[in-house]
Amino acid sequence: MPAGRVSRLLRFGGIASGIAGGVAAGGLRALAQGKRPDMGQLLLTPANTLRLTTGLSHLRGAALKLGQMLSMDTGVVLPEEVTAILARMREDARHMPPKQLQTVLNAEWGPGWHSRFARFEPRPFAAASIGQVHRATLPDGRALAIKVQYPGVRASIDSDVENIATLLRLPGILPRGMDLAPLLTEAKRQLHAEADYMAEAQNLSHFGALVAGSDRFLVPSLQADLCTPQVLAMGYVDSVPLDTLVDAPQELRNRVAAALIDLVLRELFVFGAMQTDPNLANYRYQPATGRIVLLDFGAVQQVAPNLAADFRALLDAALDGGAEATRAAMLRIGYFALDTAPQHQTLIQSMFHTAMGPLRQDTPFDFGQSDLLQRLRTMGLAIGAERDLTHVPPAATLFLHRKIGGMYLMAAKLRARIALRPMVEPYRDENPKLCAFAPSDRHHED
Repeated sequence: MPAGRVSRLLRFGGIASGIAGGVAAGGLRALAQGKRPDMGQLLLTPANTLRLTTGLSHLRGAALKLGQMLSMDTGVVLPEEVTAILARMREDARHMPPKQLQTVLNAEWGPGWHSRFARFEPRPFAAASIGQVHRATLPDGRALAIKVQYPGVRASIDSDVENIATLLRLPGILPRGMDLAPLLTEAKRQLHAEADYMAEAQNLSHFGALVAGSDRFLVPSLQADLCTPQVLAMGYVDSVPLDTLVDAPQELRNRVAAALIDLVLRELFVFGAMQTDPNLANYRYQPATGRIVLLDFGAVQQVAPNLAADFRALLDAALDGGAEATRAAMLRIGYFALDTAPQHQTLIQSMFHTAMGPLRQDTPFDFGQSDLLQRLRTMGLAIGAERDLTHVPPAATLFLHRKIGGMYLMAAKLRARIALRPMVEPYRDENPKLCAFAPSDRHHED
């Protein structure tokens, strides 16, 4: 796994030159057949897709993380082929070889660190974009999960993001005038925060305190004495992946999905802080207690009071307000600008109105049977096809949308049926009267 800036830059150069060679060969073939080469189609061939996903998955770090960010529902509508490339990157996980792992841990804990454990598993049981996770056992028998950061990640964030941006700016991928700078600036800020495991340790403790005593949620305990800027140590929680519940009883699927949706509302309107990475692997289920295990607090975004107020106004308008009130709220948040063409504003408002449909009904919405996602995707692609629409919403809004979109995908995967309006109504109030975070409706027979 390349750690130095020069080696990573050379790897990016190899990816770019490979793609360029594929484009040149494809263009020559098109000319030989008497066709006019299409740059977008030449860039997004299966061969180039493989070059990009394989290369960036090997690089890991910010290169892969930015791809994961953009492949979620952020509000920046990319061509379908690009989304497929980035989604594949999200699923590919590679880990450090043992020798490199040993070097990293020697640097963080010092030589002889093995004596601090009764057992340390050298092979990770999970690997992600910035780090990999190992099981370990302390001398007193407590089980830990140890997240170890890939070497070179923090030093390469800015250059990796810029190199990815260069690839995205190739002709045919994004509208010519689209300004990605604000999004890239926020991506760098968030990635630097995620690469600071001491900051994540604080987030872990903070969210643990927020849900302390909850009958719904469980956050692993922090093992502070083993934490460093590149190593995060926490209690290992015996649990199963959330997607193992897809065939569970309907009531259990409804309860789990409703709890996670309510958690998003609390993060936005009550906690003032949101974990913005909705990767399904960040949520697990503990059958013994019926609680949802919350993992990965690197991507925590503070929600400014004025942004929460704007979203509350937008929610209020979406539920009962007219088109003008909704437009004013969307304008304040930044879904479009004053100089955005009227037809483009209409398209964006229409998509938003469609997305809010489930929140306006008092009866349960069937996430599993609804075609809402397909309709929204069709509308999104139509908006993305407007090559003169170059407005990008503020980065804070996009990352909030990423979480909200991820929760919808989670509920759809669980085929949940939830009456959403009764859930969101309390949050229209600036000081919502909420039930305790420890409901007594858990059924052990689930």
